[in-house]
Amino acid sequence: MRDILLMGGGKIGETIGDFLKATGDYRVTVADRSADALERLPAHTRMETRVVDAANPADLAEAMRGKFAVLSALPYHLTVGVAEAARDAGTHYLDLTEDVASTRRVKELADGARSAFIPQCGLAPGFISIVANDVASRFDTLDTVRMRVGALPKYPSNALNYNLTWSTEGVINEYLEPCEAIVEGRLVSVPPLEEREEFSLDGVLYEAFNTSGGLGTLCETLAGKVRTLNYRSVRYPGHRDLMKALLHDLRLGSRRELLKDILEHSIPATLQDVVLIFVTVTGTKRGRLLQETYANKIYGREIGGTFYNGIQITTASGMCAVLDLLADGTLPQRGFVKQEEVRYADFIANRFGRNYAMTDAAPQQGAQQGAGRAA
Repeated sequence: MRDILLMGGGKIGETIGDFLKATGDYRVTVADRSADALERLPAHTRMETRVVDAANPADLAEAMRGKFAVLSALPYHLTVGVAEAARDAGTHYLDLTEDVASTRRVKELADGARSAFIPQCGLAPGFISIVANDVASRFDTLDTVRMRVGALPKYPSNALNYNLTWSTEGVINEYLEPCEAIVEGRLVSVPPLEEREEFSLDGVLYEAFNTSGGLGTLCETLAGKVRTLNYRSVRYPGHRDLMKALLHDLRLGSRRELLKDILEHSIPATLQDVVLIFVTVTGTKRGRLLQETYANKIYGREIGGTFYNGIQITTASGMCAVLDLLADGTLPQRGFVKQEEVRYADFIANRFGRNYAMTDAAPQQGAQQGAGRAA
């Protein structure tokens, strides 16, 4: 049985803990600075809790002693400290961050490390890079890779057409930080909330626009191999314009704590959500210009007697599947590991990765199982 330190006792952390302890293969210590958050977690023989201040290196060092891996489900600004402690302890490190600067620092820490450093293990970044790389790998030459992801309410009922389904800090960060892209073969930085587009899937109209971090390390991996590569978050039409007004016209982008407080006291969370994953790759195969699409929708459902919403399932499943693949030796045991180094076939065959399996179409080989279903 592997001993795991899970940093963060929020909704995603709780879900990760639930998934891991149910297997019988992991003994999980959930750590958080809030004793109240830890007290809300259901007791289990294979799970214990511990108050740990992630900003205190001594606390982290003590909590990591003897652990196989540390999983960070903390806000992005706390991930680097956890990674630094993991480097010192020789403990494997996984996180969920979308923050580009934090991931660059994790990569630096991984250089020469005794353990593996695998950031961005969630949905986007995370699974989106695994599936995009899988589709792209079947082309002789690449022209365009477009990645679109949205965690959306099934029943939008406010002016933002949105409900809080995951980290408020993470949403704000991806709406404000510069975005990476490849344009005409060159790696560039593009502004968030721009390059809005509309598309339809299964008869529903969506908008998509630039947000930061969703590409993970794919720009680096596909540099020199693709003409266009971009990532955009999916929302219902109208959301982008209202967020631009809040962030820029009202200048709340420079007052993140105030904006977080406003959103969390005004926009309700929901368990009735849908996670939309949409990847389109264009390139050549045997001299023909072809396009292939992966499209999937994942809804909340009951797992092991507990109902989880779509973003909980997808985010926690990504982290847990990568941990499994690390534990069984499928992934490298030291240094920096990119999400696109995880083979789609290995991921989707994993007991946690199967939560991403298509449910409304007959399964086919590889990521092609979603091909051609987009409008």
